[in-house]
Amino acid sequence: MLNHVSQQFGLQVLSVNEVDDSHSSTVYKCTLVNGETVYLKIPFTKLKFKRELEAYEILKGSVSIPTLLDFWSGDEECPGAFLLSELKGTPLTSKDTPAVAYQVGVLQAKMHSIRPAAGQVLTGIKNEFPNWSTFVEQQFYSFAEDVRDILDEQLYNKAIEKYEEMKQQLPSPDGPSFVHMDFRPANIIVNNNKVSGMIDFESVRFGSTEIDFTKLYRDFLSFDVSLYNAYQEGYKSIRPLIDLEKVLPFYRFTDAFNSIGWCKRRGIEKNALFLEENLTRLKEWLL
Repeated sequence: MLNHVSQQFGLQVLSVNEVDDSHSSTVYKCTLVNGETVYLKIPFTKLKFKRELEAYEILKGSVSIPTLLDFWSGDEECPGAFLLSELKGTPLTSKDTPAVAYQVGVLQAKMHSIRPAAGQVLTGIKNEFPNWSTFVEQQFYSFAEDVRDILDEQLYNKAIEKYEEMKQQLPSPDGPSFVHMDFRPANIIVNNNKVSGMIDFESVRFGSTEIDFTKLYRDFLSFDVSLYNAYQEGYKSIRPLIDLEKVLPFYRFTDAFNSIGWCKRRGIEKNALFLEENLTRLKEWLL
């Protein structure tokens, strides 16, 4: 597949490395004969390809993202592929500074400031905002089919009860905004204490901003209150921030639950560590 796609773009490749921590596509970092570094990205499905393609057009000029150098719409063997420029740097970590956390807040708020354009026809990215609670519920109960096979019956029933109870306490949704749906450190690139931008748009929607804080909090903001405070300051410098204390408990709970279902779908053995982390999180909420 790699050779097949490389030929479509006419690349003269010197070396190739597959990128880790990419869960909805196969990504290769390619060093070309002329010394340039580019990325080849092959989404798992045609829908993910369409979403990503539309995202580059929507985000271009508003938010820092890789440059879309070229794309191929695929064939019977391949759902499509992208040729992308390199964002200099490495993924965000909990060791990064409050100054970086502030910039992450600015980046996310700029993305959330993007609203659906009147008359724009999209075939990949859906506007879920008008039926937001239904969208969240469908995701939860879809994963519940998989979670049922992992949890004992008593714990599973407690989780369902907890979900039904917590959803009643949510405020009105905030949007419609462009939401990443996978806004986590692995998808935020930092170079020399500056945020270079963000990557990976296979899961994007128009929806409520409330869903987009969970993974960032789980994997970055929760480690240090100074990061959390600086991030909020950065976000608020661009647009109002919803009351995270009201929405984070619900979305942290559903993230742990849905992630258990995700591990079942993607393979329990190869995702054993992530599964264990989320089982621990879920039990903390329920027990």
